[in-house]
Amino acid sequence: MRNRWIVAAAKPAAACVLLLLSGVPSAAQDDDGPAPGARRAAGPAQPAPRWPDGTVNLGAPPGEKGNWDGGGLLATNPNNYETLRGRPERPGQVHIKDVPLQDWARALLDYRHSKSISDEPYTRCKPSPGPRSFATAYGVELLNIPGSQRVYLFLQGGSHTFRTIYLDGRPHPTGKDLVPSYLGHSIGRWEGDTLVIDTVGLNEKAWMSRDALPHTEQLHMVERLTRTDFNTLKYEVTFDDPGAYTAPWTSGYTKNWAPNNELFEYVCQQNNYGPELMVGFSGGAARTSNIVP
Repeated sequence: MRNRWIVAAAKPAAACVLLLLSGVPSAAQDDDGPAPGARRAAGPAQPAPRWPDGTVNLGAPPGEKGNWDGGGLLATNPNNYETLRGRPERPGQVHIKDVPLQDWARALLDYRHSKSISDEPYTRCKPSPGPRSFATAYGVELLNIPGSQRVYLFLQGGSHTFRTIYLDGRPHPTGKDLVPSYLGHSIGRWEGDTLVIDTVGLNEKAWMSRDALPHTEQLHMVERLTRTDFNTLKYEVTFDDPGAYTAPWTSGYTKNWAPNNELFEYVCQQNNYGPELMVGFSGGAARTSNIVP
């Protein structure tokens, strides 16, 4: 009788545990979803806010809060690890068969997904460039203050770092002065209301997108940001990497304004919600890859 009572009591307790665990975000799920407690803007969208000099404000108006959520995948890929695990296929702006990958790069892409992207540096708190940076979990914040000649992108999740885009007319460093890094060297300019970001000098230790697409140090990346209205940020990116692709190609996604989001303290090493991406899923990947991420 006593044993039956213990079993009966354990069932609702187990149910509560499962319910709580179902609410814990993972790196795979939350990059495209809102930050904890975030809400989307309601009602018809207002025009994009502007600074007194007429420049589009890419962030929150003074005295208000909010940041950008959503976005992520660049290509529809039937072999995406989430699709392979039975989740609905998530579309990108292009299909992976139309991405001009070199043979070795396509093979590496498939290998990464076959291992449930368990080698992704992002889940080990490493910085991510380009579209992966804009798709960081829990939202990103853009800051462009007139007169600063810089735009800053603050990343909430992941490595909890930031990118600097220089608008002061400086060129990219060249030769031995261009040292490849996780985020590369970015310069920018305005074309009307679109911010154009030109980046070179990326190392091969980072992954540039959630699609696990390979790149080499030859990558030249051009990103275009357009705040079409208060609630919408159009993100477009063009890759030119003769080391991994046979031709330049373009994709992108849309990010949404989350008016209640704010940056918060986030220590990736302590709050990592993607441990399954480090060790693979049950019966799937293991951390035994001979390929350095």
